[in-house]
Amino acid sequence: MPCTENTLRKAAQTLLDGGLVVFPTETVYGLGGDALNKQAISRIYNVKSRPLGHPLIVHFSSLGSLNIWTQNIPEYAVKLAKSFWPGPMTLILPRTGTAKDYITGKQNCVGVRIPDQKIALSLLREFEKMGGLGVAAPSANRFGKISPTSAKNVFEDLDKYLAKNDLILNDGICQIGLESTIIDCRFSKPQILRPGPITEKMIHDLCNLQITLPINNSKKRLRVSGSLKKHYAPQAKVFLDGIPRENDGLIALSTHDTPEGVIRLANPKNVQEFANQLYSALRLGDKMNIKKIFVYPPSGIGLELAIKDRLIKML
Repeated sequence: MPCTENTLRKAAQTLLDGGLVVFPTETVYGLGGDALNKQAISRIYNVKSRPLGHPLIVHFSSLGSLNIWTQNIPEYAVKLAKSFWPGPMTLILPRTGTAKDYITGKQNCVGVRIPDQKIALSLLREFEKMGGLGVAAPSANRFGKISPTSAKNVFEDLDKYLAKNDLILNDGICQIGLESTIIDCRFSKPQILRPGPITEKMIHDLCNLQITLPINNSKKRLRVSGSLKKHYAPQAKVFLDGIPRENDGLIALSTHDTPEGVIRLANPKNVQEFANQLYSALRLGDKMNIKKIFVYPPSGIGLELAIKDRLIKML
């Protein structure tokens, strides 16, 4: 549905009435429900076939809402929020009573963010103007599948699972195309739980604190979106090395040649284009019924880490 002012008002009212609204963000499309409506949140889990207890991220439109959902906020987290919001960054903080167990997976913390996308922000402002406090939204795809970067992707994945009164807002292709950076801000130093567009260097340069990338198999590890070992997977088998053969798919920077008979799925010129095109290229491979897709991710320690993180979960 095109995003007119009337549509946004209708979408906000749909959320308040307990319906679901798919909306674009700068990262991927989200499947949103009123974060205070237990029945609406239950429907998100059902529509996605998402495991219960796997927490959701609460979206709002301004820093003023941070204290509604979180407490005991360290100074560096405030600095991050003021610097990188609106933007592709989710902060994990101790929750207030507003954040219920059905949002947090019964954990004592909650993930929050302000998206940097015109339609998303307009929807959230309209929703808040009508009395809403926050929209809980995971990516708008069936659980374990590739996140959607267009409304068309969402329609293909979720249309048969959505109710008649639910809405899908269409605003074209997402600008970034990879999910937000998730930063655990519950302690004296930030920890990156999911790499994303807000990089370790950006966080370090701002906060002048050591940042850790906690990759461990502890059963006590915090549950956050995208933290499972297997996630974001296409139907095709993904390879990060090796040489593709005839009828195999290939995703690589434009500096890589395409072997004869290999199907080029994306030809990005730089890291940003690689991130933006990755999910749509993998979806294209599945539509073409390609069995093997070779992906040569770019090397580096910025957005490249986020690309590699998503690809490793596809193996």
